[in-house]
Amino acid sequence: MAAANGNAGNRAKGPRCIALVGPFQSGKTTLLEAILARTGAIQRQGTVEAGTTVGDASKEARHHKMSVELTAATTTFMDDSYTFIDCPGSVEFAHDMRAVLPAIDAAVVVCEADARKIPQLQLILRELEDLKIPRFLFLNKIDKADSKILEVLQILQPASRVPLVLRQIPIWKNEIITGFVDLALERAHVYREHAASEVVPLEGENLEQEKSARFSMLEKLADHDDELMEQLLEDIPPPRDKVFDDLAKELRDGLVVPVLLGAATRTNGVLRLLKALRHEAPGVETTAQRLGLKSGEAVAYVLKTFNTAHAGKMSVARVLSGQIGDGVTLQSPEREAGRVAATFKLVGHNTEKRVPAGPGETVALGKLEYARTGDTLSAGKQAHAALATVKPHEPVLSIAVSAKDRKDDVKLGQAMHKLVDEDPSVTVLHNAEAQEIVLWGQGEMHLRVAGERLADRFGVAITTRKPAIGYRETIKRGIVQRGRHKKQSGGHGQFGDVVLDIKPLPRSSGFKFEDRISGGVVPRNYIPSVEEGAINALKHGPLGFQVVDVQVALIDGSYHTVDSSDMAFQTAARIALVEGLPQCNPVLLEPIHMVKITCPTEATAKMNAILSGRRGQILGFDTREGWDGWDVVRAKLPESEIGDLIIEVRSGTAGAGSFTFKFDHMAELTGKTAEQIVASRRTGAVAAE
Repeated sequence: MAAANGNAGNRAKGPRCIALVGPFQSGKTTLLEAILARTGAIQRQGTVEAGTTVGDASKEARHHKMSVELTAATTTFMDDSYTFIDCPGSVEFAHDMRAVLPAIDAAVVVCEADARKIPQLQLILRELEDLKIPRFLFLNKIDKADSKILEVLQILQPASRVPLVLRQIPIWKNEIITGFVDLALERAHVYREHAASEVVPLEGENLEQEKSARFSMLEKLADHDDELMEQLLEDIPPPRDKVFDDLAKELRDGLVVPVLLGAATRTNGVLRLLKALRHEAPGVETTAQRLGLKSGEAVAYVLKTFNTAHAGKMSVARVLSGQIGDGVTLQSPEREAGRVAATFKLVGHNTEKRVPAGPGETVALGKLEYARTGDTLSAGKQAHAALATVKPHEPVLSIAVSAKDRKDDVKLGQAMHKLVDEDPSVTVLHNAEAQEIVLWGQGEMHLRVAGERLADRFGVAITTRKPAIGYRETIKRGIVQRGRHKKQSGGHGQFGDVVLDIKPLPRSSGFKFEDRISGGVVPRNYIPSVEEGAINALKHGPLGFQVVDVQVALIDGSYHTVDSSDMAFQTAARIALVEGLPQCNPVLLEPIHMVKITCPTEATAKMNAILSGRRGQILGFDTREGWDGWDVVRAKLPESEIGDLIIEVRSGTAGAGSFTFKFDHMAELTGKTAEQIVASRRTGAVAAE
């Protein structure tokens, strides 16, 4: 163990960037509002319910009363500049949080005493732990707590791989929390609604509880400081500065997570949180070192891009070194991002023109048309290497979309491009076979919001439907079939005559064509046309789907010296297959995927039941490597059953579970299900005519 560095407590200089993260509905947006009110950035604290907060200002967020994208707001506290990034808590919008994390100085993890949200909390803490980001835990809604604080800590601790260190204990009066005791300062405070707390004498029962809780805090700090350990063993009270130095150092080294208490709706605990951030959170120099930034040139990291109705594209960026302002040309490692049209200070959706931004500042840069979320931008002659790469989670839900008005088809394509630009966790695929555009996302609400953005932000109303399933058909027995095409209509006629040997192939063999002609009954130059005619005929089999795993051999035929042509032999081959395939005992094939569900262990049995109810073949489960209390369930599942699987998975795991899938094989499908699919296909084909 190393002794604590006496200089570690020196306060970081310059503007800082702090992310507010935490499980869904833990109160992050309300905390941002309380911070802005407490620091004078806004005159009055709004509420999520009334739709009057700085955060969640988009039409979609207001409508659903939840964060669906990040909100950045810059304010000043005790002459220091801070930008707070309010990140969505829902796992469906987690990419906004994940893209922000590399360039922040610290995170405030907002949570509450709710054991049901522990899996969500663990997901967020794991992201922070892996990136080595210092983090505080703000235990919100403390005014509604009905458990002892140590019991709450025991509930929360399994979510963190490092110790949660209680910095405050609550003061109870008539079974209501009325204030807190600061264990580092050894002071008691009584809450005042929407005002600074009042210092009161630390005495009686509160004093006894403070001594015990403070000693527990110091013990955890001493695990990484020999000098402090010796002082505790010799019963020597450590100097207050020494305690603060250790708290700051171990926070920055990721050895502890300090826990602070509060109630954001009343601004209780907000001032103490701000002071902890001011004295203990690292600054941009430390963040730049963590990212491996060595250049002194102008370098920034793009936290998020937006397309606004009036100002065009805006890129929220953290300046990590140098200065960036109007007229500066920036480039990423892959391409030129563009020239900065304007530099803005942000307080939610409100922008204010400002002077160039220096190290540590978080600003909006106007009209960088080619900048993307997660880009590393630099102003030097040579582009700076990427400081971080944040890949979106694999999508789990899809819808087929089309413009409600056909004249908006081109506009839809442009809108889709902007949608993906803003939110890289949305994926757009073009299914040429089904002639449909498929929008993939992270869940039901994610796709719903994407559709609302297309209509409200980009002006394209859409219709949605379930995407086509990749059904195929094959045959179970062979046949020899003649196909003859003869037509005379004056002048040159059309003549093609083929005899085809049609046989099934093993599964996943695809299509195979053989030429077994002898004696020149079909000239060599027409044989490719026979193959092409067969391929075209197999695109639509007797059941209505593409036919696979079939061998077609040309074994006989005849031709006419004048009337035969490539088109005639293509038509003859198609006739042979159209007439022959229905006699080959055609069967339907459905795609089967390998599915891996990650879920808390207590939900594993529920996941097995969900998979079984969806015709899944369960292969087993294993513990999730490196994740205490999590499992990975493996199964083979039909593609048609994956469609809305994520809705059940999230419902059964308190919003924390997810899955990945990959095509495995095609399997024969018979019985009533197959009959319904074929009937539906035929009905759709008739309707399209």
